[in-house]
Parts: sequence; structure tokens; C-alpha cells
Amino acid sequence: MSLEKHDLHHDFPEYDQAIHALKLGDSHFAIMFAQYHDIDHEVHRIETGVENTSDAYLEQRKKERLRLKDELYTRLRAWAG
Repeated sequence: MSLEKHDLHHDFPEYDQAIHALKLGDSHFAIMFAQYHDIDHEVHRIETGVENTSDAYLEQRKKERLRLKDELYTRLRAWAG
């Protein structure tokens, strides 16, 4: 089990400027970014044992995190051109 966080700034350092610009200029991106951050934080707390939950719930949250990450990455690539 991986216990590392999946912060977008660390996963996509080449898009650091795009992340910043889109968080400020695209409200939909900013909402998705916040949702991604919240889910990533929750998954990390579960994986480190701070919170307890079912395996099914954890897997559902991981899938939602991945779905958001894919959408965010698509927007980052489009912004960067």
C-alpha cells in the first residue's frame, strides 16, 4: 500500500504555473482542485491509520481521486497548449 500523498504540484511539476493560473482564473478547475485535495487528504489519513473505514469505501475514494486527477490533467494540458 502506498502511503504517499498525490499532491498535483508534486505529480505534475511541469504544470505548476498552469495549476496556479487555473486555480485563480477557472472556477470549475478551482472547485475540482479543492475536491481532489480533500479526497487525497482523506485517503492519506485512512492509509496511515488516522481514520478507519471499510476497504470498499477506501477504494471508492481512490477511484474518485483518480477521476478528478484525470479531469484536472486534461485541463492542465489544454491550458499549456
